[in-house]
Amino acid sequence: MNLTILDVVKKEVTKLLVVGIIYPILDSQWVSPVKVVPKKSGMTITKNQHNKLVPMRIQNSWRVCIDYRRLNQATRNDHFPLPFIDQVLEKLVGKSHYYFLDGFFGYMQIHIEPEDQYKTTFTCPFGTFAYTLMSFGLCNALKYMEVFMDDFTVYADSFDACLENLSKVLTRCIDTNMILNF
Repeated sequence: MNLTILDVVKKEVTKLLVVGIIYPILDSQWVSPVKVVPKKSGMTITKNQHNKLVPMRIQNSWRVCIDYRRLNQATRNDHFPLPFIDQVLEKLVGKSHYYFLDGFFGYMQIHIEPEDQYKTTFTCPFGTFAYTLMSFGLCNALKYMEVFMDDFTVYADSFDACLENLSKVLTRCIDTNMILNF
């Protein structure tokens, strides 16, 4: 790893250690390597080889990922039935007020059972660690988020009723330590 990438990994590992999302582990049969990939955000317009203006994504940071391919191959894929969009929309018909909420870093809000945490072990130049919370890259992480925690729609027939429903949802988020984007 070059020094820039090494520094990115060190900062990420330190951050996750400090907040208790990972912990050092000495022995696990499931050890996955760390990968660092460019994280793209934003757009710019640039000329291509044919001198035409084209949109291009800007890479302005790095994302630390764990290569869980070996673990994912051995993991049973959970299949959650997602609701049909027409069923979801049917609930919203006639409602005059809506509020949309989005779970922040949602998959990292799902606890991994202590007896399964060793399976998330990864290694990097700074040691070997395991996750206490669901990590990006685990094959079922996205499925859990889609079904259980990703986006919320609060709705009602009136503004006051929508605020009341929103208050209930936010109270439940506070009670369960669910963090939302704003």
